[in-house]
Amino acid sequence: MTRRLSTTAIVYVVLALVTLAAALLAADADRNLFSSGNIAVIMTSVTALGFVAIGQTLVVLVGSLDLSVGYVLSLAGVLCAGVMAGRTENIPVAIVTTLVVCAAIGAANGFVVGVLGLHGFIATLASGLVISGDLSTYYRGNVTGVPDAFTTFGQAGIGVVPVTTLVMLACLGLVFVLLHRTRLGHRMHAVGGDARVARLSGVKTARPIIAAHTLSAVLAGLAGITIVSRLGVGGPNAGTQGGFALLSVAAVVLGGASLAGGRSSLLGTLGGVLIFAVIDSAMGVLQVNPFLKDVVRGLVIVAAVAVFARRTGIMRRRKRFPAGTSA
Repeated sequence: MTRRLSTTAIVYVVLALVTLAAALLAADADRNLFSSGNIAVIMTSVTALGFVAIGQTLVVLVGSLDLSVGYVLSLAGVLCAGVMAGRTENIPVAIVTTLVVCAAIGAANGFVVGVLGLHGFIATLASGLVISGDLSTYYRGNVTGVPDAFTTFGQAGIGVVPVTTLVMLACLGLVFVLLHRTRLGHRMHAVGGDARVARLSGVKTARPIIAAHTLSAVLAGLAGITIVSRLGVGGPNAGTQGGFALLSVAAVVLGGASLAGGRSSLLGTLGGVLIFAVIDSAMGVLQVNPFLKDVVRGLVIVAAVAVFARRTGIMRRRKRFPAGTSA
């Protein structure tokens, strides 16, 4: 069956199975996984990780990684809350300032990776540690002073769907258009597929890499702003405690992307994010030990990636040895 399904379809099959299992476990405990309140919780948890995972998809597509997203998210939260300083008129300035700072960090990451040739794993880990040191030095606790108007927006929703989730989905749509309808998107695919061939074809390989890292940091900044709008405070540890870096990479891999670059699926990434959101919600509903959550996450990742690996291996063998030939 997996031979005939696309990687994106497999992700949503896994999502359906995880949701069914979670619903049955919740029902056995006399709880309802699909209550309006719990669905809202799922949508809320999808939003922040969704922003980060969309950006991570771009970075993985060009053959890199971004391990600084958790720190960027935390910095965005405290910076946004600090610039607002309790004044409603400061909201636009705070958002713009935060996103500009995040873009500068992402551009620096992209420059180190694309121009200086350092691997994204090392480059972004180093920049993340720099940001972590800054946060630890200048922020001893949560930054308050977020205006009521901003928290009202963060907590608003259409039915059970938060407005911030709709913003995240709009960003996903814009990135989809970028990847499939623009020259930059085509160059990202080319660089991720084979940077040497892209270079020989006249593509300036540094530009797509810088663009991917810049957008990744901006989207992580949007995730930080979203958390501030929901909680009313900026936390210097919000991104690291949430495990956004590793979860975003896992969601991208679950979505069918290749860590070697050149292949990704935004819809698949969204499916991976939903899988983790359902797992987290089910663990909360069942009041399970929080440490077990990571165990379940790990098992889901291993199972899904094993399916993809097997399917990819089958496809490679069929390509090397077409029907009617022998090794």
